[in-house]
Amino acid sequence: METVALVAPVTALEFLQDAFLIKGEGPVLSVYRLKPRPKACASLSVLHHYRIHGIRPRRWEAVPPRSAALSTTEPNVCDLAVFGGKAVRLVRFRVEDGEQLRLEVLGPLMELQDWALDVRWLSGDKQPLLCVALAHNSALLLDVAKGNALVQRSCLEGCLLYSALLLVHESWVDTVIVGGTVFNQLVLWKPGGGDKSSNPENKAPIERRLLGHTGVIFSISYLQEKGYLASASDDRSVRVWGVGTLGGPEGKCGDLNPVCLRILYGHQARVFSVRLSSGNIFSAGEDGTCLVWDWAGSGKVVRMLKGHRAGGVRALAVSEGEEASWVATGGADGGVRLWRVEGNEKKECLEEEAMTEKLTDLKFSGQGLPKVVCLAGEEDGSTSWSQCKPVVCTDKGVVYQYNVGKWEVVWNGTPEFQSYCVMETITITVKESTTKVDLCAVGNLRGCLQIFPMSHPQSGILLTCGSGKIHTLIWHKGKECAYLLASGAEGRVYRWCVETKFSETCSLALSITALPSFLLPSCAKRWLTAAVHLQSRSREVLWVCGDRRGSLLLFQERENSKQRKGDGEDTNEELLTDGKQGDNEESGSEAEGKGKMENEESKEMHDLLLHPLSCLFGVHGKQGVTSVYEYQGLFYSTGRDGCVRVFRVRPSSPKNLEESRQDNAAEKSEKNEERLQLEVLRVQRACKGMEWLERILILEPEKELEEKEEEEVTQECEELYNKEHQLTEQVEVKGEEAEEKRFRKLEKEGREARFVIVGFHAVHFVVWDPVRQERLLAVPCGGGHRSWTLWPSHKGIWLGYGALVFIKQGAVLASQPPGEAMGWDGKTGRAGGTGLKDGVHGRGIGCVCRLGRITDFGNGNQANHWELVVTGGEDTSLSVLAVHPFSGNIKVLSVITDHISSIRTVTAIVRPEGGSESQSKPLSALLVSAGGRAQIQVYRLLIVWDGQRLAPSCQVIQVASHRLDKEWERRRNRHKMVKMDPETRYMSATVVDEEVNRVLVALSCSDGAVRLFSVNEAKGQIDLLWETLYHQRCVLSVATCSLEDDKGNRYKLLFSAATDGKIAVWNLTDSLSSSTDNSSGAATSPVPCLHVPAHQSGINSLAVWAEKPGQQQGSCLVTVASGGDDGQLTVSTIRVQHSEGGKIGSQVGFSQISESQPLLQTQLQCPDRLQIHLHSQCHIPLAHAAPLTALKVLRPDLLVSTSSDQRVCLWKVCSNSISHCGALCSHVADAAGLAVWESEEGNQKVKIGFESVQETAGRLKRDKETADEKSGKEPVEVESETGDPFSKTTGEKEETATSPRNQPENDCVGKPASAVKPETGLRERWALVCGQGFQLLRVRNTEMDAEKNGEKGKQDERIKVTLQEK
Repeated sequence: METVALVAPVTALEFLQDAFLIKGEGPVLSVYRLKPRPKACASLSVLHHYRIHGIRPRRWEAVPPRSAALSTTEPNVCDLAVFGGKAVRLVRFRVEDGEQLRLEVLGPLMELQDWALDVRWLSGDKQPLLCVALAHNSALLLDVAKGNALVQRSCLEGCLLYSALLLVHESWVDTVIVGGTVFNQLVLWKPGGGDKSSNPENKAPIERRLLGHTGVIFSISYLQEKGYLASASDDRSVRVWGVGTLGGPEGKCGDLNPVCLRILYGHQARVFSVRLSSGNIFSAGEDGTCLVWDWAGSGKVVRMLKGHRAGGVRALAVSEGEEASWVATGGADGGVRLWRVEGNEKKECLEEEAMTEKLTDLKFSGQGLPKVVCLAGEEDGSTSWSQCKPVVCTDKGVVYQYNVGKWEVVWNGTPEFQSYCVMETITITVKESTTKVDLCAVGNLRGCLQIFPMSHPQSGILLTCGSGKIHTLIWHKGKECAYLLASGAEGRVYRWCVETKFSETCSLALSITALPSFLLPSCAKRWLTAAVHLQSRSREVLWVCGDRRGSLLLFQERENSKQRKGDGEDTNEELLTDGKQGDNEESGSEAEGKGKMENEESKEMHDLLLHPLSCLFGVHGKQGVTSVYEYQGLFYSTGRDGCVRVFRVRPSSPKNLEESRQDNAAEKSEKNEERLQLEVLRVQRACKGMEWLERILILEPEKELEEKEEEEVTQECEELYNKEHQLTEQVEVKGEEAEEKRFRKLEKEGREARFVIVGFHAVHFVVWDPVRQERLLAVPCGGGHRSWTLWPSHKGIWLGYGALVFIKQGAVLASQPPGEAMGWDGKTGRAGGTGLKDGVHGRGIGCVCRLGRITDFGNGNQANHWELVVTGGEDTSLSVLAVHPFSGNIKVLSVITDHISSIRTVTAIVRPEGGSESQSKPLSALLVSAGGRAQIQVYRLLIVWDGQRLAPSCQVIQVASHRLDKEWERRRNRHKMVKMDPETRYMSATVVDEEVNRVLVALSCSDGAVRLFSVNEAKGQIDLLWETLYHQRCVLSVATCSLEDDKGNRYKLLFSAATDGKIAVWNLTDSLSSSTDNSSGAATSPVPCLHVPAHQSGINSLAVWAEKPGQQQGSCLVTVASGGDDGQLTVSTIRVQHSEGGKIGSQVGFSQISESQPLLQTQLQCPDRLQIHLHSQCHIPLAHAAPLTALKVLRPDLLVSTSSDQRVCLWKVCSNSISHCGALCSHVADAAGLAVWESEEGNQKVKIGFESVQETAGRLKRDKETADEKSGKEPVEVESETGDPFSKTTGEKEETATSPRNQPENDCVGKPASAVKPETGLRERWALVCGQGFQLLRVRNTEMDAEKNGEKGKQDERIKVTLQEK
């Protein structure tokens, strides 16, 4: 096995010269280049199964490169001491040609006898010497050239340390150790000092002791300039001590009486790391935040850096340079965040409040109080924040514009516009010109509407919108004009088309055309709040609107909007009616003013009313819809219910329309076929407490350049891999080019985009990223119920920075000064920093499901493969991930946050879109997830290839949800029943059967029940068919097996395992048949037909497969592999016999139905009887040293198991034995989920086994270098991102000894076709382990073992460090 992708907690970070960042993730060392833009460059596995906890650079040296003839004078090499656990290793970091970065292992892995807490280089010695602080309060002087310990000395107080800090100078005698003990104390002592004559055991005494913490100490930092020492503790505090000078010549121990200068409380959980700088303290903790403290001044938190999900910040690095300062944080979610603070802006930037923007008062001095604020001049994409001009309308009816620090009067309204007004602005282009002009519309209580250009307000026009109040104004920009919607009284929405042009005298003039009005459905709050316009495929124009009642509406009109009632048959009488009868009052309300429209054509146009074509009534609750946005064929609506709804417009079936309409159905059936309706795809909630949502902004990929660079590395790995395996699929690909282009065209339509949510959270205006679960911007505005505007938002795209202008207590405030430049470089307003690597789950991953593989052939004939998986975690979220198996790149496609408790199980039914098996086609999967609080969620995932981002893209459609407590409330006579426990947890799920109209899913429950549910995707509902409490204990796992006899009869077996260590076998054939025939959806609960004792305690996982027909007809063998809390692996073989007419063993053959085979055309047959009994059973008592948590079938005779002992084991199963093929030490702690699969890659024969790790990328690199050397090119470095140690066992010999090759074919359970005939393709085997992170493993061919073992070289060498004898 070898590791190809790894996500684990980041436990070490270190800067190099403000130009590079070194990261330790598991045993993997990675390098990021910081200039000109952060970028991952190289990685290498260095510590085998140890986790990197620290990186210590030595100094830069000038070393000539291998291929260079001339030496270089610039420092280009830095040696790194990497340590973690009980291991220390030297790694050389090399910069070649100023661009290429390399990591090289210098020597063997040095294994110590104790845990290393800190390592430092001695600067005085010419030979490389390391001083190592050990966990049992001792120190070691290590000669890294020879791997020997020259000196080792312990402290007189031999307690356990949680942290240590080494202060070294030129020699061992100058060294000082500061240790954080398990007794909550800081102790200072000198390993090279003390009176050795008075101490026969040669132990050093304690020089200083610092008391005050009430918890263990996790991190220590020292600032030599001021003699300050900082400590971070389990008691959630950071303490700053005045200790004086420590270390240096002669190893000074500082002041005799050190004092505690400050006690800093600000973290909500344990503090893991602390760093001291010249003016600030940086601390990071379990609460996922990095706090910046101004300890030299007030001692308060001046900034909060929060960019990680739950789980905490495990690594912290700070670098102070002349031009800029960097702060890097690594989280338990595997993410790395980078904050940059410019040198001249550092002090100002750090004076901001935590996670907020500094507010600027624009000092409004006009008449009256400002009521509405907008922005003018932001429509142009090149317009900067300094060029935008806030526009304000006061309660006196006066419009002001902010320009160069002053408020100027733009328009002074009549008394009718006082007291109440609504205002909106837009920027459009003058017709037949490139000049852009800002238009402003102001409405009042009496239905009057004034439209005027901001630069020529005298050219304005006064419009009339009935006699009532104008509730809202909405501008929408068209191709050559702007549409204005005014929501008036009685649910009427008046519309105009507004154009600007230059008159003959070169003055600006407005051209306004009235359009048919919209009529909203009858309700209490009957006015429009949002609208978006789009052109349909026909000549018709669609409007998608949202109202104050929370409904989404669809209106349809002809492209030629000057149609009239009675013009012909094209006018739909239902959707376009005469509105004069209800609006006779309009004729008596006439406003006077310049440019007022009074022509008959305008009145007739307003008399025409358009009714909604489709309505989703109240989908956003009673608080109303706040925005509707269209992007790439999909619509996104927000409301004050805390939800974003993604929906689309699709044609309605005639059947549904006939059911919904009561009159004239037969006469208009042909027209109805073309009618459209709205359909909600999914609902995305914001963070907890964020209920008031205002809009969404499309997230601009902040890593566009990085994604292209990653894609180049990915393509290079693909090319090398394809060259190695000599793929022969290129001819077939050429034949499919036309089909691929067609799919690529479809991918661009209806694809959900990444977006951020804009809204109010308590008193803050917040921009929230639902995928990363973090704030991107937060402004303390006081909460909702105020007028506001955000820059930039003209295109609905979030650029990573922004400025908010809002009204608060009669003042106009801005989050940024109007004259300040904003952009990527300044990072102003960017609260989340720069993401070098995205995190996945902040807490443990409890389950995983592999969906399939998607392949793109867009780059010539080279295939680009991505593995698609879904993970569910304790953070209540589902993550849809794409993993590139050859480069290790991981992309988060979607994050689903609908669960209210932890997710314990996830399963899927996968079909390629269109029924084809081609991997390049879009993938469709029905996903079922379940977990705590007895909750089930069902989704439809549509995954396609995104040609723009060169990565897969996922569309999530919510199908249905179910809760047991709600199921109980719907039952009749429930007062006679025992109420279901709402705290019931679903532990495991499996798909029992798939039919045309529904999918049957069985779930194991913590209340001792096994429940069968029916999922109907068409109706969007989940029904409970039956439940049984047979186990009377927590049921931990369920699995199914499908059988079919020679007559075509199908049989379903269900296996359930509980905490009593027994497996129950259920025959579901009769139950499924009765549930299919029963229209009420209820079925009789079955009774288990077999009970198999397998373990001494709970069974966590089951793996089931059936044998193909053997020599004995009328029966088959079903193998059940189980793993339990006792660490035992048990394989039970069950014989299934068909009884026909009372005769057992009749001539009826069985065969297994593949789970991937569609079962849509066959219905279950009711058999007379099945005889099931235990045939044989074998055990491996100590398969793992801890509870076996997951077990999967890689092949019918090959099992993969994992456990919390961090081992992944491979087992070969035959009829009477289980042989251990090999094991691998995983880097994932608390392993809980496992997924395995195989894929055909070529035409080579396969012999399964284990091989050494860290070799695939290295081998590809060496092949590439060899090819480049032959062609006269410089070698190109391609490093694998991950690697792992390997534990080799005698798989071949053990297999020969335990499973004789002379056995009959039918004696080997589930013998695959490869055992009889050689495999024609090279089938890659994969295993994905999940826990505190996840790790993707590849099971390689054993025929390359000898070659690989010879290539390991010094990278896998280990030595035990011993004390050198004198």
